[in-house]
Amino acid sequence: MITYLYWALIIGLALTALIFFGFKQKSWKATLISVGGILFFGWAAYFFHFQQVFVKRWGGVMTVTVPQGQLHMGATWKDDNLWIENFEPSTNTCHFREYSKGAVLEGKVLIKNCNPLMPK
Repeated sequence: MITYLYWALIIGLALTALIFFGFKQKSWKATLISVGGILFFGWAAYFFHFQQVFVKRWGGVMTVTVPQGQLHMGATWKDDNLWIENFEPSTNTCHFREYSKGAVLEGKVLIKNCNPLMPK
């Protein structure tokens, strides 16, 4: 729900700039720059900061797909970053992957010969 409110705010700001600069001031160059800037910075702020904050703190929605050939074991939050543990039976390896804000500086830890207590 919070994600929808965020995007409604960004689109509302863009429409306000469109109405003010485009229709009232008749300055279409300023309209294009302001609307484009609002949409770009709104997207960048969401992707690089707000997405995981919304999910963790305010009940947003985020989708993560388990890679082919791996089994999901668990997930946990460390600060605002999501860590997911998967097991790959073919190589007997546990994969810990970090999903950080904006997919920047994501960590990965491999544990060889993991042998988790998984039902067969």
